[in-house]
Amino acid sequence: MRLWLAGFRHSKCLLIFLLLTGALACSAPVYSQKTNQFIDSLETTLRNRISDSLRVSILTTLSSSYTFIDFKKGLQYAKDAVNLAERINDNLLKLKTNRQLALAYSLGGDYTSALTYENKALEYGQLLNDSTEIGTSFSNIGNFYHELGVYDEAYFYLTRAYSMLKTGHINHEDSVMMNIAIHNVGRVFKELGQYDIALQHLRLSRKTSYELKDNEGSPYSLDEIGDVMMRQGKYDSALNYLQHSLNETRQLIRDNPGTIVKELQTKTLYKIAMVFMFTGQEDKALAYFDSTYTLHKITNNQFGLAEVQLGRGILYLRQNDFIQAEEYFSDALTRARLLNARILEIKCYEQLARVSELTGDYKKALSYFKQYKVFNDSLFSSEMQQKLYRDQVRFATEAKDEQIESLIRQEEYRLSEIRKQELIRNVLVVVMALSGILLFTVYRSSQRRKQINKLLIQHQEEMKKRSQELEQLNQVKDKFFSIISHDLRSPINALAGVLNLIDKGAIEPHELPETMRELRNRFNYTRTLLNNLLDWTLVQMDKMTLRPSRINIHRMVAENIEMIQSLDAKKIEFVNSVPAETFGFADKNTINLVIRNLISNAQKFTNEGGKIEVSAQDLGKEWVLAVSDTGIGMNQQTLSMLFDKINPYSTRGTANEKGTGLGLILCKEFVDRNNGRIWAESAEGAGSTFRFTIPKSA
Repeated sequence: MRLWLAGFRHSKCLLIFLLLTGALACSAPVYSQKTNQFIDSLETTLRNRISDSLRVSILTTLSSSYTFIDFKKGLQYAKDAVNLAERINDNLLKLKTNRQLALAYSLGGDYTSALTYENKALEYGQLLNDSTEIGTSFSNIGNFYHELGVYDEAYFYLTRAYSMLKTGHINHEDSVMMNIAIHNVGRVFKELGQYDIALQHLRLSRKTSYELKDNEGSPYSLDEIGDVMMRQGKYDSALNYLQHSLNETRQLIRDNPGTIVKELQTKTLYKIAMVFMFTGQEDKALAYFDSTYTLHKITNNQFGLAEVQLGRGILYLRQNDFIQAEEYFSDALTRARLLNARILEIKCYEQLARVSELTGDYKKALSYFKQYKVFNDSLFSSEMQQKLYRDQVRFATEAKDEQIESLIRQEEYRLSEIRKQELIRNVLVVVMALSGILLFTVYRSSQRRKQINKLLIQHQEEMKKRSQELEQLNQVKDKFFSIISHDLRSPINALAGVLNLIDKGAIEPHELPETMRELRNRFNYTRTLLNNLLDWTLVQMDKMTLRPSRINIHRMVAENIEMIQSLDAKKIEFVNSVPAETFGFADKNTINLVIRNLISNAQKFTNEGGKIEVSAQDLGKEWVLAVSDTGIGMNQQTLSMLFDKINPYSTRGTANEKGTGLGLILCKEFVDRNNGRIWAESAEGAGSTFRFTIPKSA
């Protein structure tokens, strides 16, 4: 985590720990003496009669100075500064003190409290109408949400920070803050598993840090790149980047022992411990865990302590020491709950489920696994994915708008130059009217310029068209992977989990019918989702060719009802009221998918014992097919969202069936391509009717 505080800127294990901290020990006495003298002088000044504004400044400085010496004392000074600033009622002082208190809480691992006070700092920044302070608060809030695992909010605030800091005159501080936002957006993509995009952001951030001479930025980027390498299993590269980061951090600490970069040291040490653990060097891993734990104790960083306990538990689990592992996991879970650290909670539940399964306590394993699934599904829900996707589109659109504005300015300048050239040409024509040869030369020159301008305009239009095509393909890719990353992976993981429990004998024989029914439902959902995804992708990329032919609509409806009814567990009555001699002229495969999706959709939102009817109405040159149900219905607001391509609407059915919203989008795409129309009619509690038209067969 990188923040910006604007305006305040066993024996073997023990041996390794001493080697780790030795670089600091050599300079500690001199620094400690000077620091103590400085702190003593400030505390002496506090006892004197001084102005309130100066007292706030001293309290804030003392809070920062005590952060890595006596965390509780530093936190108390920050609280005193906030209270005094409130009494003075100075918005700038209130902004600075609330931000310092937020920083103090974050260094202690309490990101929920940090969010509270950074939001207060944001309010005062907005009152001051200071874009730099507002952007700083947005960036810090995004970081705190990242640490809490709320990645959609983190991305939203970080991109808002970048956009806010780009407004008005951009100074060096704004540039550094914008680079920090880029760095932390990379961290969000890292946690979402999009490692290539994460590395692009992190490497760009490191390069920009060098250009801005922001020495503190490089070790943060190296630390995160090392983390990405570790998650990809590239342990040698990971260790190289992490060691490089640690060396740069220690050099910065030697140059300025009070630097806030000191908080990065514990994070890097923890990641190095994880690399050693994954590569089987468990003694070294334990030593680094012990070193990290000791440093976190100094600042009372409960988040860091929970993280170390989790790492220790994984290490002992790898050694089959299940009792010790469970103790560490339980301690980590307790700390994570107090901090509302959802990512840590998810990891703890996952590891506790593994321990219980390996020790044969399948009931407890199932309980922990359910907790893990609930938290994991809530954190990486489709709603979060869709919000993150919308924010990505918003941010990309803003960037595209800026490019368009730049092109417009260039075009205005070009037109201005053309007008100047035309004026010069006219003057030359008048002056050189008597010279036919020169007149002919000027004419030819003008024609050549017009041809060049025409070619340039054609080239610009072609580039714009290609850019739009690439943007559309990129949106298709992002949406496709966003859905696959959750909606397709989640049911497959759930299927694997249930099958594993069956294999272990954790499910009783009388539970098997219910389990098999659940497996069948999950399989049907996954198959439907995969088919819709493939069809939707083909449509978006214009790879699907329609072949209209004469089709028997009655038979097609009957076949789909027979297939869906065979898988129905709700005992729904299906009625085919389409006349036997109903023939249409359209592409057979796409219309078949439309009918199947509409019947499946009706089944999803119809209660047990309900009724679904498919009928047809003759309108002369076309048929109007209707799929009606006696289900739960929907309101007008939901009706207006059904066929939205950008933000597909999805909700669970009456039996908790899942959906992605792609089915209705595909229906509209295919009906449109077959020269038809589609619409829906519904009321809450009164069922729904979906109608679409299809041309008649000659």
